[in-house]
Amino acid sequence: MQASASTSKLLKMIILALMGAISLVLFFLNFPLPFLPAYLKIDFSEVPALIAALIFSPVAGIIVEGIKNLLYLVITGAGDPVGVVANFLAGILFILPVSYLYHRYKNVKGIVSGIVAGTIIMALAMSLLNYLVILPVYAWFMGMEEMNIESVKRAAVLAGILPFNILKGIIVGLLFLPLYTKLRSWIEQKSARFIAD
Repeated sequence: MQASASTSKLLKMIILALMGAISLVLFFLNFPLPFLPAYLKIDFSEVPALIAALIFSPVAGIIVEGIKNLLYLVITGAGDPVGVVANFLAGILFILPVSYLYHRYKNVKGIVSGIVAGTIIMALAMSLLNYLVILPVYAWFMGMEEMNIESVKRAAVLAGILPFNILKGIIVGLLFLPLYTKLRSWIEQKSARFIAD
């Protein structure tokens, strides 16, 4: 029994590491939206974290997000740690509601409700965090003094960060929903196996 539990734990760690690596690859495959600032780019790196969160728990999703961002820092040489922290926070804010509502309802309704809740929470929380913390830190760390000006910060949040996070949640959600329906039985099977172990 103990050997089985340790094997299961090792397998879980391998799966999370693999999901983190896949997430990193998807993080690099990003693209800007034409009507938003070029530094705001859409990517699908939350998808592996979402799958991990559905199979295991919300904490597994956080771990995958953490692995992705740590690997990104190592590979890129930590050129923009503020952006990496912002990406980590946005990922968590999106993943946690989806995972929580899925584990509560275990169906498509839970996923859809979670995507809607996650998008709203991510968009509002990231707008507030950017206004109060992230943009002022950028101003200090990257020498972008204009980000300390109230009108510039407000415009960056209302015309950039808020619509970007709403669109990101919608786009990632629209990709994830059909993927979930295809993988649903596999996710439920893996989840049941690890719970049993």
